[in-house]
Amino acid sequence: MVEWLLETDRKLFVFLNGLGSETFDGFWLVITRQWAWIPFFLVILYLLVKHLGWKHVLLIALMITVLLTFTDQTTNLVKKYFQRARPVNTPELADLIRAVQRRSSYSFFSGHASNSMAAAVFLYLVLRRYIKYMGFLFLWPLIFAYSRIYLGLHYPLDILCGYIWGIIVGLLVFQLYRYCRNRIFPEKSLVDHPTNT
Repeated sequence: MVEWLLETDRKLFVFLNGLGSETFDGFWLVITRQWAWIPFFLVILYLLVKHLGWKHVLLIALMITVLLTFTDQTTNLVKKYFQRARPVNTPELADLIRAVQRRSSYSFFSGHASNSMAAAVFLYLVLRRYIKYMGFLFLWPLIFAYSRIYLGLHYPLDILCGYIWGIIVGLLVFQLYRYCRNRIFPEKSLVDHPTNT
C-alpha cells in the first residue's frame, strides 16, 4: 500500500512538473519567494487594521509569529525524521523531470505548504466575520505550494501533508488567539461566524 502510494505520488509529480515550460520558469521562480507576496500581505494587513485596529493587530502578529515558528520547526523535525530526497535529487527521475531549482534539504513535507496553509486558515478564521469572500485567501497557499512542484522541489504528497499539518496548526493557534482575545479585547469576544454583509 505504501509503495503504491509513493509510486502514484511520483507519477503525479512527473505529470504536473512536466506541464511547465522555460517560458514560465522565471514567473514561478518569483512566485516561490516570500517577498513576492508582499503586496498580498499588505492587503491583509490593511483589512486587519480596518476591521480590528492596530492594538488588536499586534495580538494577531504575535499569534502569527507563534504559528510560523511552530509550523516551521515541526516541519523541519519531520523532514529530518523521514529524510525523503527531493525529486531533483532523485537519480531515477533525472531524465523525467524539469529541475528548475535545486535544494539539498529534504522533501517531506513541504514547509511552503504547511506555513502558508496554517497562516491562511488562521487569517480566514479571524477575518471571516468581517469580510464575506475571505475564501480568496486560500489561493495563496495553492499557488505558493504548486510552485514547489513546478520547480521540481516537492512531490504532491509533500504538499498535501503540509496542507493537512498547516490546517491543524492554524486551527490550534486560532483557539489560542480566541482565548487571548476574549481576555484582552472583551468587546471582540463575539461568537465567530461569517458575515452576511
